[in-house]
Amino acid sequence: MIEAKTIKELKEQAYKPQTIKEEIRTNLVENLRNGVNSFTGIVGFEDSVIPQLENAILAGQDVILLGERGQAKTRILRSLTNLLDEKIPYISSCEIHCDPVDPICTECKILVKEEGESVEIAWLDQESRFSEKLATPDVSVGDLVGEIDPIKIAEGRHLSDERAIHYGMIPRSHRGIFCINELPDLSERIQVSLFNLLQERDIQIKGYQFRLPLDIFLVATANPEDYTNRGRIITPLKDRYGAQIRTHYPDTVHQEIAIVDQERKRFEDLDGAVVIPDFVKKLLVTFTHLARQSPEVNQRSGVSLRVSIANYETLMAQTYKRAIKQSTKASPRISDMDCIISSTMGKLELETVEEGKEADIIRSLMQRAIQNIFAESVDRESLEPLIASINDGLMISAGPELTDADYMKVIERVPDLGPILERLVESSEDSVLASGLEFILEGLHLNRLVNKSFDGQVGQYLQG
Repeated sequence: MIEAKTIKELKEQAYKPQTIKEEIRTNLVENLRNGVNSFTGIVGFEDSVIPQLENAILAGQDVILLGERGQAKTRILRSLTNLLDEKIPYISSCEIHCDPVDPICTECKILVKEEGESVEIAWLDQESRFSEKLATPDVSVGDLVGEIDPIKIAEGRHLSDERAIHYGMIPRSHRGIFCINELPDLSERIQVSLFNLLQERDIQIKGYQFRLPLDIFLVATANPEDYTNRGRIITPLKDRYGAQIRTHYPDTVHQEIAIVDQERKRFEDLDGAVVIPDFVKKLLVTFTHLARQSPEVNQRSGVSLRVSIANYETLMAQTYKRAIKQSTKASPRISDMDCIISSTMGKLELETVEEGKEADIIRSLMQRAIQNIFAESVDRESLEPLIASINDGLMISAGPELTDADYMKVIERVPDLGPILERLVESSEDSVLASGLEFILEGLHLNRLVNKSFDGQVGQYLQG
């Protein structure tokens, strides 16, 4: 369709106005009929959060997403823009994007009355129709709703005149989606100011009520109230939201791996030099899942998906340094794992405050992750030749600075070890085989089948 430039041209195209909720609902219905996924890039919520959100949209309800940090709440709400029309028309001079056929503000009504169908229009795209505000205790009614503009009063307008208002973020989101992140952090006084907006769809400023029938899809995110301790959503406000939907962390390791692969930062030089075996991805994600179950971690605050993503990125960076130094491709090794301490610190809220305890807890969780993946991935009986060789005096060195060739010499000395490693890592690359060997050795050590000592940064696996 050719973009109309005046109200007359728009009417000639048989344009019919519709509310934001009608628009989103219509597009969702169309997607459901055609089997189109309306929420691409959202992993793990297909059978839980997304069906509830679709129900709320079909019912024309405003929505609160409730969940711990790092559960993709904001991402889900931002994806609602996919359900908006590609572009919508508005009166070009209007601050709040009034519909050319059905304006709501006094300025636009006067303009249409004076100029008729020759009024110029412009077009608003999807992304411009999503606005969000991070709630903080210092947010004012003026920030969200608006306030009386003293300059306009000085020009002779009355306090009760709508044209005396300096509009806040919410009126400027007219015909769009407005998201309030961390809603409980709004002071109770400010939450009260949203009552009329959610129910009667008008606004009140400094005791004056302005009939401004705003058309807004109002959504919000919140952490559980028993965690934040910073505030609460007052009951009358919760009552005005149509749906409260509980989010959650990924149910399975495979779901979280998919999210990590999707969200991590990508660098062409790094991705080309570093090869990440599947068992390493499972290790990192299993570490996060164990942290979500650990009594030493404050579970009310949650363990964000950002832990898995940041640890993955950090481990890749650590491995990349070896690739640079040795001028070859590299794969992460167990001896590299200490690097994730820095990317985990600050993301885990521990129950203990003992100085220096954090690193020990992180190492302990990683060891448990290694044991779990080792038990799932390795047939212990197949490793008897390796255990026998170590018991016969074979001492194997392992460390981040050793070359892949050092590990290949060991693999060549132990009968049938090469094929076992290739099945584990699904690769025949030296760097990946070296990574697999370290993993197996650490698994044997944690299961008390071989001993381990240290000579500086180099670990020595030896007779048990």
